[in-house]
Amino acid sequence: MSMQTEITQDLSTVIPNGPGAAAVLSAGIGSFAVAVFAIAADKSAFIKNLFVFYKPTGALSGETTVAILLWLATWAVLDWRWRKRTVSLRPVNAIALVLLCLSLLLTFPPVGDLF
Repeated sequence: MSMQTEITQDLSTVIPNGPGAAAVLSAGIGSFAVAVFAIAADKSAFIKNLFVFYKPTGALSGETTVAILLWLATWAVLDWRWRKRTVSLRPVNAIALVLLCLSLLLTFPPVGDLF
């Protein structure tokens, strides 16, 4: 009886991991967005002009600003949806890692120039 009471008490004090999972996944999405925006700006003069927020830095100012806004918006929405939930971290971490690796690869000119 004592063992069952201990297990019940331990389960009732579990802290939801949803907010942490939201932070990890949104970071992967934000980093991937930087790479996609950089490639898009390199390939299209129209998009490049849209991303020029500060002339001395060129399109990089808009690429990073929009990616940061996307990261924060994604984080806010996922945190709101998952704040009281315990989510499976394995798929969340796997997706975030894949997005991070893709963003790293896409920022290298030989790979980014393929698109």
